[in-house]
Amino acid sequence: MKIVNVSGLKNNPTEALRNSHKDVVLVMNRDRPDAMMVGLDSADMLGVEGARIALATALFRDGNLSLARSARVARMPLELFVAHLSRLGIAVVRLSAKEAAGDIDTLDQWLATS
Repeated sequence: MKIVNVSGLKNNPTEALRNSHKDVVLVMNRDRPDAMMVGLDSADMLGVEGARIALATALFRDGNLSLARSARVARMPLELFVAHLSRLGIAVVRLSAKEAAGDIDTLDQWLATS
């Protein structure tokens, strides 16, 4: 196990991340254990069937990753990831009522000129 303090993590996050790929890294905050870093690939956490897709789904649902990036994390083609989200009832396009109305107006204008 490697140990890094918060200031060391701020100064050199790359080293802590690199170490987390080899072993667990314990983050200390004022001489107290505060967090742990574990390399997902080294711990084979994403090798469990469905784990990668579940992680990507949660990251997209919570707004932490874009649709395209989430599909890459899931290692799925974009269209299959969209279908997966749809089956779960997770909206792929998120627009406010004002944005949707603006899009409809734009579509109406475009259709009128075609």
